[in-house]
Amino acid sequence: MAEIRFYHLQRQTLEEALPKLMERVVEAGLRAVVKLPERGMMETLNKVLWDYDAASFLPHDIEGCESPEDQTIFLTTGDHNPNAATVLVLVDAVKSPDVKNYDRCLYMFDGRDEGIVGAAREDWKVFKDYDVDMSYWQQREMGGWEQKA
Repeated sequence: MAEIRFYHLQRQTLEEALPKLMERVVEAGLRAVVKLPERGMMETLNKVLWDYDAASFLPHDIEGCESPEDQTIFLTTGDHNPNAATVLVLVDAVKSPDVKNYDRCLYMFDGRDEGIVGAAREDWKVFKDYDVDMSYWQQREMGGWEQKA
């Protein structure tokens, strides 16, 4: 594990922010596993990634699909990495025992939920012991991200 980036969602929802980050992953020629806390959220984000921009395409699928190994972005509630991803996306303080097995972790959390914010703070402390590069990003007023730590 080389890097963990905390993304504090304050101005946009996960549904607005995740596709933009996934565009960057795809543009970099990387693969991602997106781990979600529950199946309903996985199904919602699956639809979002299909529909967010008519002029764009983010190759992805969800757990239970026929060829998970072929997916550039794989959405799951589990801890598997069938597409040999080097990027792990953790959403809303969901845990993964495999964080250290990825080159990069994008930890996205909803700043409007105090329980999730508290869990993110605790995870920050835990990850600091992993001897990895860590950064903290907040959403700018007009969109985009600004590194704060």
